[in-house]
Amino acid sequence: MRPDGRAPDELRPIRFDRDYTDMTPGSVLVTFGRTRVLCTVSIEEDIPRWLKGKGSGWVSAEYAMLPGSSNERIRRSLTNGRSQEIQRLIGRSLRAVTDLVALGETSITVDCDVLQADGGTRTASICGSYLALHDACSRLVAAGKLRRHPLTDALAAISVGLLDGVALLDLPYVEDSQAEVDFNVVMTGAGRFVEVQGTAEGAVFSRSELDALIDLAAGGIAEIVAMQQAYLAIPVPVR
Repeated sequence: MRPDGRAPDELRPIRFDRDYTDMTPGSVLVTFGRTRVLCTVSIEEDIPRWLKGKGSGWVSAEYAMLPGSSNERIRRSLTNGRSQEIQRLIGRSLRAVTDLVALGETSITVDCDVLQADGGTRTASICGSYLALHDACSRLVAAGKLRRHPLTDALAAISVGLLDGVALLDLPYVEDSQAEVDFNVVMTGAGRFVEVQGTAEGAVFSRSELDALIDLAAGGIAEIVAMQQAYLAIPVPVR
């Protein structure tokens, strides 16, 4: 039995709160168990210098753990190697399902601010960022600023790991901190992989264990994508 009573292949309770803030064209508060991340979108009618004249836009992300998000105080505006690695992962993942040409010369940044961290902050950020970006782009299309919606597929991510030889889905901190093997998996709605990050933290793992973890992650991601589709079935409110 897991500490929170879940089955090995069971997700934590997940919730997506749309338009959590009013000042951005897209904002989602994503909750995975006790992990909470606020994802907000900013849009600039400009692009990086190296994209000038190429007829393409850009999507990037920034990630930060806010003070109060963990037991020890996180210093405000502290960008470390871990934060940079995570925000690059989020940006790569979003670009994998975005038609950048459809954006025109527009740059979109998704800020992922961790309000409370209990494992899986990067995967929760990806799930929430996709929805916040989708809402923002839907509003750009409705306003006539984009000719077509630039998102080409769904996007979701989840963590999996081996703890005492058992494959577990969606690890909270108490499990993640003890896992012998830790994976983060990002996939599209069509079931194609964007990124697989896996590490043997304590003991090496076999090919069959790797396959079992990937299958477990794919099942969890399919559930999340279904939740996202239910969310997107409700049109974004006009502003």
